[in-house]
Amino acid sequence: MKKTLLITALLSGFITFGAVASNPIVLSGDMHAVSTPVQKELGDSMMRMHDDMAKTLSEQNADIAFTEGMIAHHKGAVEMAKIELKYGSDAQMRKLAQQIIDSQGPEIKKMQDWLDKNKPAKK
Repeated sequence: MKKTLLITALLSGFITFGAVASNPIVLSGDMHAVSTPVQKELGDSMMRMHDDMAKTLSEQNADIAFTEGMIAHHKGAVEMAKIELKYGSDAQMRKLAQQIIDSQGPEIKKMQDWLDKNKPAKK
């Protein structure tokens, strides 16, 4: 079981970092190519989300690792949805962004409450 979880976690990390590394802007180191506010905000948001998700790879308890990873993922989705509301103009996408905010906020709270009750305190 632990071996399967470790392999899954490592593969997830490789896929995540592979996706970031394959981005021509990241590869070139040319962050000047990110020229619009929406590009910068989305890029910053995605990097924070992936960094926060990667931090969970050291957790050995599957339930805690899953919950912490999902909290990071949901927070990233909410942040990106707020960027859509700030810059987006398509009514359908703005509606979806608001639905994401409305649904994921309570899910984040539910998962955080679970963690508060179930994750051992750091020594």
